[in-house]
Formats: sequence, structure tokens, C-alpha cells
Amino acid sequence: MTGVNLNNVVKKYGETQVIHGINLEIEDGEFCVFVGPSGCGKSTLLRMIAGLEETTGGTMSIGGRDVTHIDPSLRGVAMVFQTYALYPHMTVEQNMGFGLKMNGVPKAVVAEKVGKASDILKLGDYLKRKPKALSGGQRQRVAIGRAIVRGPEVFLFDEPLSNLDAELRVEMRVEIARLHNEIGATMIYVTHDQVEAMTMADKIVVLRAGIIEQVGAPLDLYRNPDNKFVAGFIGSPSMNFLDCTVDGTNVSHPAFTTATPSSVEFAQGTTAVTMGVRPEHLNIVEGGDLIVELTEALGGVSYAYLRASDGTRLVVEERGDVRSKQGDAVGVTFEPNRALMFDAKTEERLR
Repeated sequence: MTGVNLNNVVKKYGETQVIHGINLEIEDGEFCVFVGPSGCGKSTLLRMIAGLEETTGGTMSIGGRDVTHIDPSLRGVAMVFQTYALYPHMTVEQNMGFGLKMNGVPKAVVAEKVGKASDILKLGDYLKRKPKALSGGQRQRVAIGRAIVRGPEVFLFDEPLSNLDAELRVEMRVEIARLHNEIGATMIYVTHDQVEAMTMADKIVVLRAGIIEQVGAPLDLYRNPDNKFVAGFIGSPSMNFLDCTVDGTNVSHPAFTTATPSSVEFAQGTTAVTMGVRPEHLNIVEGGDLIVELTEALGGVSYAYLRASDGTRLVVEERGDVRSKQGDAVGVTFEPNRALMFDAKTEERLR
């Protein structure tokens, strides 16, 4: 078993604490993605698992073996960084096998492992080339191949696609997902891009300020977030949030012509809540007070950016042949059970 377990893990730099008692279990063979805004601690946590950052408190284990304070080379992990870090004077074949060569592995074994890795990553035609003769995506595949030949228990990826252009990012997302399906190893992947997280992960860990906000499968987090932060971070475009007034079991906002019956029972004395509605759950109708400020036509789908009289802004997903245009005055409707309610002060989900 090569699962990863973190037990009350803490990281401090002097008096500044950046990781606050993380408890997490990553199953054997799972693809786990750490996601969150810049500065949330996701890369620091990954580097702690790799042994590149000292753990201040708590324990971590890999495959049931305590690795909290052991050398990185003895942890059974391989890391793929944001930068490719390839030796420019070496060929692809030499770059991929260099680590094994330095550890005294016989040439025949190195050649066999490099050959298998190159087959998996479709690099067989490039083994004699040097990095300068490769595209960005090919260089990143070489960096991944260098990790594969080591035969690690756990693969660690630290924002490996952030230096690639949009088309290559999509291509490499598919490549890494295919790699995971093929070799079945435990993988931990760090990104600030929630689209990468949603499309690649078995499990997503949403981090904010060194604390885990929620853990779950991608669609579980999308459909059932625990708080406003997770609801807003997971999903693109982001969920619409409206500060609403409460009247009994109904909520009201100037953007809507009628009150919305709530699917939750509010505590006695509740007068204000935040309502969240995703763009795909809103429908544009004729004859309203909302103004279309901008439309983004992406082909099969468009996004209309609306402004209410009080300044509130909404994003609505549109499909079909008839779509709104900039300057239109429109209204919006939605099914009340599609709306999520959040406490206006604590931002926790009301259920």
C-alpha cells in the first residue's frame, strides 16, 4: 500500500505559522489535487511531503511508513516541478536516466526503464534530441519520464503546467490523466487552476490560509460545498452571490421581481443571508430591469454579464441559437431548489 497520511501537520517559519494542523488521508492509487489561491500553503504542504521542507509538528506516513523526518531520497517519492530543470547538454534519453546512473544502476537496467517510460509518454522518436529541440509539452513529458524511471511510490506535481500555453495545458492534462490510469500510482498534484483540479482529480483538497476548507470528489464539491469560499472557488465562471433579506421562509433581492422560497429553514431572528446560484442555473427572460453589460460568445455556450439597478452583477450561461446582446434589458429566473444559502456572517452553508 502506498497511501499518504498526514496527522496534525504543522509548518512554521519562526513565529509565523503557515500550515495549521492538517489531517488528510490519500488512498493508494488515488489522484489527489491540492487547490487554492496563491499563498494558501498548497506548495508548502507538497514540499513537506517530499521532504524539501522540514515539518514543524505532526507526523506523515507513506505506505504506512513514518517519513516525517527522513531524507527525501528515502521517502519513495518523485517530484515534477513547475520548471522542467533538464540538463541542456544531455539528450532526452540521458536526462531521463541520469538519476539512475548516478545511483549506480547497471546500464542495461537504465536503458530498459527509460525505454518503458518513453513508450508510455510517446517520447521514443525524441530520445536522441536535446531539450532545445523540444516543445514545452515535450520537455514536460521528459521531466515526468525522469520521475517514472525512478519507480516511486508517490508522484508529486508542483504546478507542472503553469508555464505552458493554453492548448498545451489541455493536452498535458490529458497526458497526465492517461498516465495515472496506465500506471495506477498515487499522485498528488498542486494547482491554483480549479479547472485542472476538476478535470483530473479523484479527490480535491481545497486549501485557504493553511487550513483545509473541504475535501471531496470534484462534483461533490461543485454540487455540495460546505461554505461560500468553496462554492465560489470551485466552478468557472464562479457562482453568483447575492446578499438577500429574509422574510419568513422567503428571500428577496432587487435583481429578482419576486421573492424566492428557500429550501432551508432559517434560525429564528435571521434577517439576512447570502444566496448562491451558478451561471448555468439562471435563465434570461425578456422584460426585466437587468442590463446586459457584456456577452462572451464561446461557440456552444455564451456568458452574459448582467448588472442590476443596485449595482449587483450576475453571470448567466446561455445556450441555443437565441442569445442576449450587449445593452439588452432582461430579467432572470431560476428554480429555487438550485439556490444555495450561506450564513451572511460566518459564510457557512445553511442546510
